[in-house]
Amino acid sequence: MSMTILAVDDEPIALDVLCRAVRQAVPGCALSAFTDPRAALEQVKCGALSPDAAFLDVAMFDLTGLELAKLLKDVCAGVNIIFVTGHAEYMEEAFHLHASGYVLKPAQPEAVRRELDDLRHPVKRGEDSRLRVQCFGSFAVFCGDRPLEFSRSKTKELFAYLVSRRGAVCTVQELAAVLWEDRPCSPALQSHLRQLVKDLSDTLAAVGASGVLFKERGRLAVLPDAFSCDYYDFIRGDVQMVNAYMGEYMAQYSWAEFVVAYLDRH
Repeated sequence: MSMTILAVDDEPIALDVLCRAVRQAVPGCALSAFTDPRAALEQVKCGALSPDAAFLDVAMFDLTGLELAKLLKDVCAGVNIIFVTGHAEYMEEAFHLHASGYVLKPAQPEAVRRELDDLRHPVKRGEDSRLRVQCFGSFAVFCGDRPLEFSRSKTKELFAYLVSRRGAVCTVQELAAVLWEDRPCSPALQSHLRQLVKDLSDTLAAVGASGVLFKERGRLAVLPDAFSCDYYDFIRGDVQMVNAYMGEYMAQYSWAEFVVAYLDRH
C-alpha cells in the first residue's frame, strides 16, 4: 500500500532529518515536505495533496503545528496528525486535538514507523489506484487498467517531462524552456504554465493521485515512489523492463531524445 505523507517544519535541517526518517521507515511512501506551513495547507485545500498522515513540527513561527493541525482537520477530517517536537509538554494539548501520536526530535525511523503502525484513522487505498506510467514507446499514464485522460496535450507533456526528471525539482524557467523551446519566459507564458500545473494537479486529484506531485513556490517535481514506471524499473535493473526497451522513449517528445542515448548505453 502506498501511503501519502505530509511533513512540515520551518527549520530546513530539522525537516531534512524528518524526511530521511520517514523515507527509511516507509520506503514506498509519497512524501511531500514543506518549510512553509501555509503553503502546505494551501496544497491540501486546493486538492493537490490528500495526506494519510501529517508530521507537523509544533513550534513553528508563522503558524504553529497545533494551529495547522486544526486547519488541516477542517479540510481533511481523516488525516492522521503526528506532532514532531523536542518539548514533551506539548503532548497533552496535542492529544486534546485527537492527534494520532507524536515523535520526539530528532526524528528516528523507528519512532516514525511505530506511529504509522498505530494510526487513529486506518489508511484505505487499493493497489489498483496506483498510477502506472509508460515511457517506452509513446508516453502514457494508466490508473489501474484505464488510461488517464489529460484535457490538454501540454498538461500531459508537462507531466512527461517531470517523470523524465525522476524527482529532480524543476523551476518555472526550466519548464517553460522545455515546453515552449525558444520563446522567452514572459509573464503571459508563466501564467499559462501555472494553468497547466493546476490542470495537472486537478487531473491527478480526480483519480486519487494527488501525492504524485511536489509543489512549492514556483518549483515542481514528481515523487518517484508514488507511482510505478517502466523507465524507473529499467534504471533499477529490472530484467523485464530491460528486455522491454526497444529503442523508443517518449517518442512524441523531441526533448526526450537525450534519454534514448542514455538508455542505449545501458
